[in-house]
Order: sequence, then C-alpha cells, then structure tokens
Amino acid sequence: MKYYESMGNNKVYLRGEICEPPVYSHNVYGESFYSVKLKVMRLSETFDTIPLTVSERLLNDGNVKVGDAVTVCGQFRSYNRFDGERARLILSVFVRDMPDNDITVNPNSVDLSGYVCKPPIYRTTPFGREICDILLAVNRCYGKSDYIPCIIWGRNARFCKSLNVGDRIKISGRIQSREYSKMVNDTTVTKTAYEVSVGKICYAEDDIDDIRDDSEQIDTPAPKHNGWRPSCTAASCDQNDEE
Repeated sequence: MKYYESMGNNKVYLRGEICEPPVYSHNVYGESFYSVKLKVMRLSETFDTIPLTVSERLLNDGNVKVGDAVTVCGQFRSYNRFDGERARLILSVFVRDMPDNDITVNPNSVDLSGYVCKPPIYRTTPFGREICDILLAVNRCYGKSDYIPCIIWGRNARFCKSLNVGDRIKISGRIQSREYSKMVNDTTVTKTAYEVSVGKICYAEDDIDDIRDDSEQIDTPAPKHNGWRPSCTAASCDQNDEE
C-alpha cells in the first residue's frame, strides 16, 4: 500500500480477476497501452467489471491472461470520445503499478480530492432513500483534469445537495459498474456506466492541491473558489457507454 499512499489526490486500489483478454488501445512515445477488464467482487457476492488501461511494461510480456488474480494501483481518469457533434465521457483506471496480491486489503477503494463542477442533483427513491449525484473535477499534472461521476447516499446525500460549484471536497468509496437499458435506433440495448459510490465525504483543506505523478510530487497553490472554476466544457454529462 506504500505506492498507493504516494499517489496524491487521485488514488485507486483494486484486486480482482482478469475477465477479458488485453486489447491494444494506443501508443505514446513508443510505449503501448492495453484495455483490460477486471472483475472485482463485492461483499454481497455480486461483482463490478471495471475498465483498466495498462502499459505493456506492466503486462509481463503478455503473460497476464483471463482468470488471473491481479492487484492494481492507479488513478481514475476520464477523456471525451466524440461521436459526431456529441461528446461521451469515457472512464478508466490508469494503472501505475501491479503489486503482489494481499487478501487482507479492501479489494476496491478509491480516494479523490477535487472540485464540484456542476450543481449537485438530489432526489429520493420511491422508498424514501436519499441520493445525490455530483461530477467531481480532479486536477492532474500539466493543467489537465479528470471528471468523475459520483453517487452519494443517505445523510451524505443530504449534505451534498447544499454544495456549490467550485467547492473543494474529499471523497472515499469504491468504483462500481451499473447496467442500464437505452433505446438506439428503436432497439433496446444494454449499456454499462461507471461511477464512484461514495462512503465518506468532507470539505478539503483549501491550501494546496496535492498532485503527484509516479514518484514526483508537484505542489501548487489551490485555486480560490472566487477566482477559479473547473471547466465543465471538457466533460460531457453522458456516462461512458459499453455494450
């Protein structure tokens, strides 16, 4: 967990089973990256299927295969994929390390610190359960940000409904996958959305943005709320869709 603790304002730890073969994604400066799906069990014995982006340098020359149990540390990242004039927010865990498996550690944990970048959406279910959705802008190095959908429950949802755009918060929870139905060309198809199910939430100290990249720590003064707002033009409201 030492590497996990060093990752700053965007930290993900997952342990699960490879459920799909690695698929080539892209190449950056001669380094190839692959898309991988990880099956992570819940206490309820259901599971989440979480997308990963993994460097070839971590895949042990292709020896990672379906059914393997692996642990990954990384960051929950987003990018926009444009379909015509419409942008879709794509989410994936960017893997920075693959440590040894440790069954004593929570297999699905995420810690984020960022800025509320759209007004919270608060509602109640027919059974009276309180829910609140927020979109969190998490700063990255080189002036970039990741836009992470989060869902909050109960009294924490009641707390979140009063948050303002630009408020800086810290959250802890787990990454979950959620299937839903959507009409496409008069046909009902099943899609998958990814989000953070929040267990803990609080205001963050408004002093520094602790942004770290690998072993290098970059500390910069946090933007003040009255002079800075995360740019939501870079993030679509739509979740990423997986068939």
